[in-house]
Amino acid sequence: MQPFRFLFFLMLTCLFVNCQTTEPVTDPVQKSLDYQSWEDTPKVKGDLTYLSLGSFAKVLCSGVFVSNRAMDEVVLNSQMDVGAPKETRKVEYVIDETAKRATVFIEGVVSRSATYYGDQGCVIDGKAPINFTPVAVKSALPDATTLDFPMGDNIPADNELYNHPKFDEAVAAAFKDSALTAAFLVIKDGQIIIEKYGQGADKNTQLESWSMGKSLMSTLTGRLIQEGHLTLDQKAPIEAWQQEGDPRGDITIRHLLNMSGGLRFAGPRDPDLKTYIPLLPHTYPYGEAIDAVEFSVNRPLEFVPGSTGRYRNCDPLILASIMGDIAKKEGKNPLLYPQELLFDKIGIRKQILETDINGNFIITGFDYGTARNWGRIAQLYLNDGMWNGERLLPEGYTQFVSTPAPGWKPPVYGGLFWLNNTGGFKVAKDAFFMNGGGGQRVIISPSENLAIVRLGHSRGVKYCNAAINEALELLMPLL
Repeated sequence: MQPFRFLFFLMLTCLFVNCQTTEPVTDPVQKSLDYQSWEDTPKVKGDLTYLSLGSFAKVLCSGVFVSNRAMDEVVLNSQMDVGAPKETRKVEYVIDETAKRATVFIEGVVSRSATYYGDQGCVIDGKAPINFTPVAVKSALPDATTLDFPMGDNIPADNELYNHPKFDEAVAAAFKDSALTAAFLVIKDGQIIIEKYGQGADKNTQLESWSMGKSLMSTLTGRLIQEGHLTLDQKAPIEAWQQEGDPRGDITIRHLLNMSGGLRFAGPRDPDLKTYIPLLPHTYPYGEAIDAVEFSVNRPLEFVPGSTGRYRNCDPLILASIMGDIAKKEGKNPLLYPQELLFDKIGIRKQILETDINGNFIITGFDYGTARNWGRIAQLYLNDGMWNGERLLPEGYTQFVSTPAPGWKPPVYGGLFWLNNTGGFKVAKDAFFMNGGGGQRVIISPSENLAIVRLGHSRGVKYCNAAINEALELLMPLL
């Protein structure tokens, strides 16, 4: 197949920053350790353009092979522009249908690729082959057409509100062309009342979710706690931190869930940090073929654990590695574990969790799911962790994830969920939400027994919150 050309403006965007409705954290450094400057931070390796194209290749590969979208449409609507400003280069890209590989390159300069591995999605290619065996992830659930939602896909016959015409105006607001909304799902009192799709998607489309995967990791951690594998306040079971005198040994599961572990892992929300997004440790696993766990756990400590909230990918990446270690101790394949631990419990038959070259979940951003999948996860929290009479999340866990984390100033973050306490979304202020770069949102409002799922493509990100709020202003009076 002949390569296609794309005018690639290398400039920073908000995709990796995970745009949200609240102001970014700008509080002064709290209880910091001795080293302060960016110059003291262990650096990432790789040229700026090289890293940017690595991410480009992965996004293109997943868009085509995971989401079944057209190549040029993925490039137009989902490929973020990251890298060095004031440079314009012609990037070429090609899909190899036989090898299931996406390659992007600047002729004579650099070439990067990513390859599709079935239920593990796409993995950024490195100099060596992948170091894990891909496996098919099979659900133990019966065919979805045999059960009503949420355990299946049927809409119950007595659900008279499903896509009722009175919601049409609110739906139209959610699907304004500029927002590039691909899915809009509303669950009220346990039933889907609105379900609409755009941009060629349908109820089975695995769509990019980006940092909503952090909230998924919180949910999986809640399952591990409920099953007795972990406790909130235990020291994180990371062998590298257990040496005598290592201050990282004080990091607890609670600290990691509150994104206040304190590791030096600079991200784009860090105050006064001036560098290019692909060169930050926070985003490095999105552009290079590395062991994301090794890269995360071996960072030095910057803040006293629990003292300072920072939006950094290391904490949820480490939680994912802990989950993998637990699976191995149980004699189970870590790649299959989330399906057994959570997904089969709540009616999710397929959720793509992509990995690094060693098979570690990059759950901070490389995750793909359907709108209904995310709605099921939201419903679990609306049920306060109960499902079909079984407690899946610990009692009080919903309150934990939706309570401001002590180290965060302003108090806009909980347990790997963002909080609506500033009223950014036009629902109750006690709501909390999953937040993914590119405009992915799942809003959970327990006091209103309401969940809103909005998925879309990154080119429309600056319009997505306005579209959601316009839809909510029209919808809420009807409920």
